[in-house]
Amino acid sequence: MENDTLSNGNPALTESKSIQPGGIVGILGGGQLGRMLAMAARRMGYRVHAYEPQADGPAGQICDVEVNAPYTDTDALKAFARGVDVISFEFENIPRSAVEAVASLRPVRPRGEVLHICQNREREKTFLEENGFPCAPFRVVRSAETLRLALQEIGMPAVLKTADFGYDGKGQIKLIGEVDTDAIWSAFGAPRGVVEAWIPFQAELSVVCARGLDGAIVAFPASENIHTNHILDLSIVPARFEESILKAAEEIASKITQALDVVGLLAVEFFLTAEGGLLVNELAPRPHNSGHFSFDACMTSQFEQQLRAVCGLPLGSTKLLKPVVMWNILGDLWNKGTPDWSTVLAEPRAKLHLYGKSEARPGRKMGHVCVMAETVEDALVGIKKIQAGLSAKV
Repeated sequence: MENDTLSNGNPALTESKSIQPGGIVGILGGGQLGRMLAMAARRMGYRVHAYEPQADGPAGQICDVEVNAPYTDTDALKAFARGVDVISFEFENIPRSAVEAVASLRPVRPRGEVLHICQNREREKTFLEENGFPCAPFRVVRSAETLRLALQEIGMPAVLKTADFGYDGKGQIKLIGEVDTDAIWSAFGAPRGVVEAWIPFQAELSVVCARGLDGAIVAFPASENIHTNHILDLSIVPARFEESILKAAEEIASKITQALDVVGLLAVEFFLTAEGGLLVNELAPRPHNSGHFSFDACMTSQFEQQLRAVCGLPLGSTKLLKPVVMWNILGDLWNKGTPDWSTVLAEPRAKLHLYGKSEARPGRKMGHVCVMAETVEDALVGIKKIQAGLSAKV
């Protein structure tokens, strides 16, 4: 079992021995991203252990071992770490103390500092600004008075976001016109926040990059993303933008991945502004919803790529095999019981992925469908046919 040399309590990546098939990969988190990582790992002959507070999670259904204990249980975390060769994570909301506990025993990839930066908007935006990456103007706010001053500097409209625990549009308040900063801050309910200038963007896109233990970086094709109610609805690949925009997005994403010294994956979300420029919106140091198309439509999926990176293997090809559209399946479809999947299963170009979640709720991601075709326009027709068929059966 690999045990990297320790330095000041942190694993030093001075020994870059690869972890070959047959090794044991540990995953912090038990959701659908961990599930698909586990599927990729099992296919390649790895054993997989997941650490997840709730039993019978999507990842636990696939893994060899599921450990159910709180992220505050240091003894359980250390026992988990001793049973694996390397540790990665599948979502950001893991306490820093939990990462430090396992990192004292086994390599964690990406490193804990990457997680620390990306799980907090203040640290993330500050990193981007200090390193010269394009992002919306922002200010850190701690009170109604600092909010008032920030709005004077940034102007209106603007958006107030919580520093922590924000995804799928959660923890955000759009500010328009004259506002009562005292009332807004009182309703906001968080001790710190970030105010950003509202960006009148024309589109959203993202790039998932992988960086290996040897420093090699590869990028997946950029995804054109369409959101509904702040939740990703469709990802379209190839993205329907000028080649210069796609190359610029890939270049920025690769440079951020390098600057963060990532070993693993980094997803970079962009706004395409009305003027045609790119602004970084968010970072995610893990597989990304907008990268799910790669499971079916790329030579190497983002999940296999994460595995390759954290195990010190050569990175795989990210070649797109066919144009593809991915559609997120939300819990709303279960409002009258389990959906009838016959429309999806009757479409020969469609791939259905369900995450094994026991409870469906409106807005909860329950699965996704990918349709591959000769063109994205044809793939969109296939997705719309599936959507119509499912809607008619609920």
